[in-house]
Amino acid sequence: MTACAIETTSAGADDGDPENPESRGTRPAVPAVTGAPVPPYAITADGAYAARLASAGESWFPERWTLDGPEPYAVPLPGNQPEEPGTQLQPMGDGRVLIHRLVEHHHAFSLLYPTGPGTGELALGTVECPEPETRLTLLPPAPCGTRAYALAVGARSTAVWRVAGGAGGPERLAELPGRCSGGVWLDTAGRMLAVDRELGGRTKTVVVDLGRGGAVTPLLQIAPDSDDRLLLADPDSGLLVIASDAPSPGQERLGWGVLGSTLPVRFPASLRLPDCAVTPFAIQPGQVLMPESCAVALRVDGPLGTWVGTWRPAERRVRHLPAPEGWLAGAGLWTPEGVLRLPYATAETPCGVAELTVEGPVPAVEGADGAPEEAPEETEAARPVPLQKAPLASSSVANS
Repeated sequence: MTACAIETTSAGADDGDPENPESRGTRPAVPAVTGAPVPPYAITADGAYAARLASAGESWFPERWTLDGPEPYAVPLPGNQPEEPGTQLQPMGDGRVLIHRLVEHHHAFSLLYPTGPGTGELALGTVECPEPETRLTLLPPAPCGTRAYALAVGARSTAVWRVAGGAGGPERLAELPGRCSGGVWLDTAGRMLAVDRELGGRTKTVVVDLGRGGAVTPLLQIAPDSDDRLLLADPDSGLLVIASDAPSPGQERLGWGVLGSTLPVRFPASLRLPDCAVTPFAIQPGQVLMPESCAVALRVDGPLGTWVGTWRPAERRVRHLPAPEGWLAGAGLWTPEGVLRLPYATAETPCGVAELTVEGPVPAVEGADGAPEEAPEETEAARPVPLQKAPLASSSVANS
């Protein structure tokens, strides 16, 4: 399962009532899309565990959630002293929790686990970043569940580190020219990592092959002067969700493509919600060879608050759903059966998961000649999207 969270901002005037799905979702607008920092609530790729920093008054402590049982439950993992608010956590596939602490210029990594009434801690080692401007962040959980990775972003280059699951301590696997962000896994083995690299004033997505010594190949390069980012990918169907300003220079738009296909990359008008920030955070897994039927979960931030949207490439609209009270906004995952699971925490229910069942694709409306109606055609980008090992060969930018 794929989970990702991206912090965005919103502005503007009223966009209708989030309780009334008919009041929005069809008018064109430009969604706000930014980079992808590590979310405050992380979920393993298989959806079994999650981790977050929980608060106890003014102090913070790690908390592990177990999600694959009859009822979700949380296990506190406090240390000898409270954690800093920005401390990063990542659940591992065996139920332990990786913690990343910053101590001066040293980044320390440990695995936390419950030991009766206390918390056990296995130190893994440290990564030293002598340059003060270097920023080290955990990447999204690897699909295998046994390893964890981080990006160390410096002034001119980015290093990929394996910080858990190696033979020894943290190990630097690759170094790329430019400043990288994001992080999306393209396979189920945790070998092919896509990152968004800023180099020469432009941002393009590249793939780092961790099984070939960090070999780098281009992934998204829609137009020479466009900024292209990969937001989500599903290895089962090959569905890609991207953000690019290729169709609207200077304004990022959400689009979709198919890994290893000659289908064009499209930028649907239905994903342009007026005065709202639209953030994809999960793709429905298990839809082998059916990318257009995959459901995509959206976090929508508007003047009236935050709610949930769902969208499929086969549809030409966004469905709008109220978020559960206490939703850990931007976190969630799909089951292969099409149930969207959203974690939430309230005073009454400190560890809860709301399940939303979303109907299948609605057939496109037919026009007067019996053919499906198409969205207005827009300018195509001049260059294709190269993908090398999994190419979107000979593809172009279109709109649906």
